[in-house]
Amino acid sequence: MMYAHDNDARTAILTGASAGLGRALARRLAADGWRLVIDGRRPAPLAAVRDELAEHTTVIAIAGDVADAAHRASLVAAAGDRVDLLINNASELGASPLPPLREIAAAVLDRLWSVNVIAPVALIQAVLPRLGSGAAVINISSDAAVEHYPTWGGYGASKAALDHVTLTLAVEQPTYRFYAVDPGDMRTAMHQAAFPGEDISDRPDPADVAPRLAGLAGSDLPSGRYRAADLPVLEGSHR
Repeated sequence: MMYAHDNDARTAILTGASAGLGRALARRLAADGWRLVIDGRRPAPLAAVRDELAEHTTVIAIAGDVADAAHRASLVAAAGDRVDLLINNASELGASPLPPLREIAAAVLDRLWSVNVIAPVALIQAVLPRLGSGAAVINISSDAAVEHYPTWGGYGASKAALDHVTLTLAVEQPTYRFYAVDPGDMRTAMHQAAFPGEDISDRPDPADVAPRLAGLAGSDLPSGRYRAADLPVLEGSHR
């Protein structure tokens, strides 16, 4: 399928854009003038984001699961010949409440690694031939990748692996910038699922975090692992 788009607009693929941080990032990128290819597993919320942002930029929304190879191929095809930014934001938490590592079922671990590690790597592999000059890849990580919290072993291990492949790609592909970013705790449905029944209203809104991550796209920061709290809010992320 062919998609018409403004050839002068810079193109971003953003996964997990139907809610939380992904939705906040989509809004910020749209405001910065990016052409967007977004996905999410829930068609209705994803369509709502598309309709909201269509007033500001070209938005192609494709509902599906990033663990599905055919879905990933659809995202890449929709982006066209040049991709300037890829944000692997879609993530799998595992279970709610989170169980101790000794109790995690093999099927849950398989799903965690399929979504949090294999899918981002596969999407990067598919996008690499289309990356434009100065393109960036941002993989959303977690403090659980470097800290050892009870019950976070499965999720944390998958994010640690994502950090590792991100920094390895940075060494292997020095033409582009690869970032693993820990966004910190946020007031999202996923974070609430990790703490069922608890009040998380004191966590930052994803809209306050998104500008720091979106700014990486237009920054000169070298590839590496960063904490969103340590990043400046950079204007002109549509570089």
